Amino acid sequence: MFVSETKFVVRYAETDQMGVVHHSNYAVWFEAGRTDFIRKMGMPYSMIEEKGAMLPLLELRCRFKGFARYEDVVVVRTRIKEYTGTRLVFHYEVARAGEERLLTEGETMHCWTNRELKPVNIKKFMPELYDLIERSVQDI
Repeated sequence: MFVSETKFVVRYAETDQMGVVHHSNYAVWFEAGRTDFIRKMGMPYSMIEEKGAMLPLLELRCRFKGFARYEDVVVVRTRIKEYTGTRLVFHYEVARAGEERLLTEGETMHCWTNRELKPVNIKKFMPELYDLIERSVQDI
């Protein structure tokens, strides 16, 4: 199973009054991890959109287990947890670089649509993308 790793250095603007990363930043980090995953899978998200497919968010779950601070280097590990022809669930793990202990764990659920946001079966709509997804999740 393919897992991408996306590194960030925590910026001062991402911290709150307590000196820790504000919870709202994790959704942004998940998005960056997801688009990085898709690019590394073999097709940049911009190309997917150019071909007429969209991937709107249906659900976002996040569980906090620790915290990061300004200038920490964090890694977002992203993988596909579940998929069908129309839905896709990504799983994320956030940890400090070089550490195994998770700071945050989360999931996002998405639905494939056309430009008019009508759900589509990506296997039929864009079979080359479906094949890339299939290859990235061989061990599921």
